[in-house]
Amino acid sequence: MKPSILYDDSWEKTLNEQMNASLHPSSWPLFSLTAETKQRIIPTEFHGLLAPNFLPQMQFLPHQIETAKTVMEEMNGTAILADEVGLGKTIEAGLVLKEYMLRGLVSRTLILTPASLVNQWAKELRDKFQIYSLVQRKKPDWSWNGVQIASIDSAKQLKYENDLLDSLFDMIIIDEAHRLKNPATKNYQFVSRLQKTYCLLLTATPVQNNVDELFHLVSLLKPGLFGNNAFFNERFKKGKRSVYDQDAFHALLKKVMIRNLRDETSQKTVKRFVQTIRITPTKEEKAFYDSLAGCLPNSITLLTLQREACSSKYAALATLKKQEGFNQTETALIAESIKQNSKAEKALEIVKEHKEKAIIFTQYRATQQYLELFFRANGIPAVSFQGNFKKGKKDWMIELFKGPAQVLIATEAGSEGLNLQFCRHLINFDLPWNPMKLEQRIGRIHRFGQTQDVYIYHLAYEQSVEDRMLTLLQEKINLFQSAIGKLDDILDQNWVEEHIYDAFQKSKSIGEWEIKMQNLAAVLE
Repeated sequence: MKPSILYDDSWEKTLNEQMNASLHPSSWPLFSLTAETKQRIIPTEFHGLLAPNFLPQMQFLPHQIETAKTVMEEMNGTAILADEVGLGKTIEAGLVLKEYMLRGLVSRTLILTPASLVNQWAKELRDKFQIYSLVQRKKPDWSWNGVQIASIDSAKQLKYENDLLDSLFDMIIIDEAHRLKNPATKNYQFVSRLQKTYCLLLTATPVQNNVDELFHLVSLLKPGLFGNNAFFNERFKKGKRSVYDQDAFHALLKKVMIRNLRDETSQKTVKRFVQTIRITPTKEEKAFYDSLAGCLPNSITLLTLQREACSSKYAALATLKKQEGFNQTETALIAESIKQNSKAEKALEIVKEHKEKAIIFTQYRATQQYLELFFRANGIPAVSFQGNFKKGKKDWMIELFKGPAQVLIATEAGSEGLNLQFCRHLINFDLPWNPMKLEQRIGRIHRFGQTQDVYIYHLAYEQSVEDRMLTLLQEKINLFQSAIGKLDDILDQNWVEEHIYDAFQKSKSIGEWEIKMQNLAAVLE
């Protein structure tokens, strides 16, 4: 016999009357039940994490769990996440966000990123953390009470300023936060005025030029931790790159910053194989390179021109053609005689040999355009990635690379923020002379989520300036990276980058440059 079911809809008849009688219809039993439910859901103490149990599909690394615990238990949800490239700062931030959401402490969240990373953030949160977000586009709704993601350039527009500055956000997350290093910029001023309860700043390079940048980043999170500007200058600042009383300084810094290094984490399952390939230039390429000393444009050093020529004749010609009368020079005639690029031939050989996706980095757009045409002419689908592309086009280029394209040719804009774990071959067509920028490039494929060994190829012409640079730096590059990377040394050793830049920009000859670089290597050793 089926049980009978009685439906009671009497509440519907008095609903309007109850709604009109009180702005906040409630009852003591309902309040008591709500309070009891909250007590059961929200832990009474902040020890350990709830989120990993809610995300069984995720295998977090130990350093990511420890980072999230430290942010929760010791930093009150306000921190600079400054891990080395590829260790999963986005994962750590997502874990912290999920944790606060599970505890009922965070709902309204604003995530600000470079435009090219907006969709990537939305996908990461959805796929990895089951957090669904609203991507703010042309007609944003800043009143959204959940997680919203926007580019910082669009959010700071004057027409949105009042909506955002009048709002209180439970949490704000800012990716690539080193772009906020200058307090005189609109980005910094905008972020400093946002009202928030918790805040995370993500950057692999918390210091790029001087100690003031770190002071300003910390002041965004915890104003007064280092005192005001005058006190900081008197108490800690020792020139542009050093500090007095390092123990006291680092003790304060560790209250707000976490920096994990690859060598100190357990992420050692994926290996990195680096191969330097020295290429013999053709007779015409060698003649073009040797002729550059006789046609230097104003304010351009020979080293600059030779570096461009080591990339492609098109990169060097982009500079040389700005000089009046260049087309009548012997160098111009030699350039016309060059019918092939030996580096491009080697890159094509690598791509064909492995039959897998590969990313190629070059510093010069003229070389990038040439390579895209070169690969397509040889039956290899290739696409380009540039910093001046609009966000939609950048996203589309990455989707093409995931799909039909075998090769992605990127300028330095592609070395920041992109997740390309589906690729494991990287060709440095020309090398940045800054080891940290080289590490940023490699971090696109050698990062959290990569499941296969990665292969890096450095291409260099024999008996050229880049060949001599590689000879000098090959054994020292790990030394440079470790000197720049450690938190304890991040200020005092940051002069390494400045020294490399000065050696390249101001040396009048290769000999002078080599002496400066040898001196730097000796100091570091």
